[in-house]
Amino acid sequence: MSLLFFFFFFIFPLSSFAANDTNLTAPCPLNFTVLTVVSGGSPPSFDSGTRCQYTRQALRLVQSDYLRRTGFFLSPVNSSETCWDDFQSFINQYDSNFDIRSSCGFQTTWISEGCINITTKQDFEALVPSATLQNVESSCNQSLENSSPCALCTTSLSTLQASYLTGPSVGNVSDCASYSLIYAAAFANQGGPTDRGTARCLFSLDFTSSGSSGKKRTIVIVVVVIVMVLVLLLLIAGFWVYRRLKEEKNNNKSFGKTEMGVISGLDSINQSTTLIRFTFDEIKKITRNFSRDSIIGRGGYGNVYKGVLPDGTEVALKRFKNCSAAGDASFTHEVEVIASVRHVNLVALRGYCTATTQLEGHQRIIVCDLMKNGSVHDHLFGNMGKKLSWPMRQQIALGTARGLAYLHYGAQPSIIHRDIKASNILLDEKFEAKVADFGLAKFNPEGMTHMSTRVAGTMGYVAPEYALYGQLTERSDVFSYGVVLLELLSGKKALQTNDESQPTALTDLAWSLVRAGRPLDVIEDGMPEAGSPEVLEKYVLIAVLCSHPQLYARPTMDQVVKMLETDQSVPSIPERPIPLVAGRIDIERSAGSFGGSGQLSSPTGYQAYAFESDCRSFNSKEEGSSGSRVLSTD
Repeated sequence: MSLLFFFFFFIFPLSSFAANDTNLTAPCPLNFTVLTVVSGGSPPSFDSGTRCQYTRQALRLVQSDYLRRTGFFLSPVNSSETCWDDFQSFINQYDSNFDIRSSCGFQTTWISEGCINITTKQDFEALVPSATLQNVESSCNQSLENSSPCALCTTSLSTLQASYLTGPSVGNVSDCASYSLIYAAAFANQGGPTDRGTARCLFSLDFTSSGSSGKKRTIVIVVVVIVMVLVLLLLIAGFWVYRRLKEEKNNNKSFGKTEMGVISGLDSINQSTTLIRFTFDEIKKITRNFSRDSIIGRGGYGNVYKGVLPDGTEVALKRFKNCSAAGDASFTHEVEVIASVRHVNLVALRGYCTATTQLEGHQRIIVCDLMKNGSVHDHLFGNMGKKLSWPMRQQIALGTARGLAYLHYGAQPSIIHRDIKASNILLDEKFEAKVADFGLAKFNPEGMTHMSTRVAGTMGYVAPEYALYGQLTERSDVFSYGVVLLELLSGKKALQTNDESQPTALTDLAWSLVRAGRPLDVIEDGMPEAGSPEVLEKYVLIAVLCSHPQLYARPTMDQVVKMLETDQSVPSIPERPIPLVAGRIDIERSAGSFGGSGQLSSPTGYQAYAFESDCRSFNSKEEGSSGSRVLSTD
């Protein structure tokens, strides 16, 4: 017994975990068959562009199973070769031409090398406070099939990652951030790593059927479609008869096909969220029958009203008038995006209302929390009184960065906002930043890059590669964030007019000052409670780096958050390509036609957010006058 004890605790670790062991062919303890269990026998869903990403995510799921069984995050180094071979055998069942290591640039030992000396469950729990672990368990110990529970879980994991898992990655296989996902799937979630909802939410793994089962499913789908078409034809005929009878009996309570389509589209959202669907009568009561005294914003689509819920909570109600079918699609999209995210630095959606009557027409209303301190635009360029102090601006910059980082890396799938600007950063009573206006947002599955002929955004904030080529990535939002940060620092607008009445970009002015060695000249004169020169200079450099015209020169939003939260220095700023810089304003002009105002300004300080739709106000005099422009190219 004593000899067995000596062998297990002294001989085994030396042979299994020594980094310099050249024998990498010990049996692999990882169980890759769990991938078959979670997929139900269906093949992995990947193509040539996503195979390496699938490999990393699938490996994390397998490591989560290993951690659950043994308490170890990583397999022994001397089993590295065998583990890759086992993994390759699994992949070869579906793609025999894909060699994992050579195609993805993985080194053999990377599969057993981790981050910041965390190898066991005990190491992880010693690093992360128990209160944080309890919060993760509370957020993740539920079914993660739907977007709302998944967003709640990934938000808590994002907080854990940013606070405790900040070490460098190992090659392109292992990174510190994945430790929280592996741990949560192993111990925090009741379904464990083999649960499909857990695999989809935490590891972005989804599976589809193929082969003979796929053929059977195709036959079933064809039969179901035929039956559904027949049923639909019967329903249409019945609905037509119903409409004729209904119009004859009561024209005031007629609902069209458009209304039914919106309700159907939003019902699926209701099932996975806590959204309230208000009746039109309830909305009238909340706004005192849309009293003129309740109006806190006006725009081309309609008005924004201040209202009070029965429990005394103050809310803002965004009312769209005379929506067309295209407007209904945009309305449904905005509700879907806002409902899918939950974060302290994002505007929270409380509910919505859809109604169609003969007298009122199509009514589309969303209900959000009221932001009593308006928007960043109000304070920098409006009539909000005294200037924002440096601590407030610093808080706004960090809060906005955190909100965007969550959209890019915490939400599943990730979301590109596309219209970050000062008027879309709202401020609550504590001046906490809330990113608003998701009317132009796009869901972005991991690893995807959008190429679009339709460019949407606001002149002065649109990234050059998006305006010129239609190339849309998360770094397009980073560019817009850099412009907003420069506005916060300088008190100047994104676009200004020079002596020749030509528009000039704030990003170009800031770049020229930084290049001349005068970054502090960017800072607004007379800023209350100005910070130290070192901190102010760091923020200027971050803003200039974020608004760099070259896509890959910009940091990611989670890197921006890390630079703002810690003492991490700002990387050197690459030179800017002169032709692209010189023509950036012309690029934005030629990329689209600029329509009416896209903002709503408020006499009481609430800044409503822009919405691109086919809704139009009854009276064109209600249009706002804040001067922002919506860039739209087809």
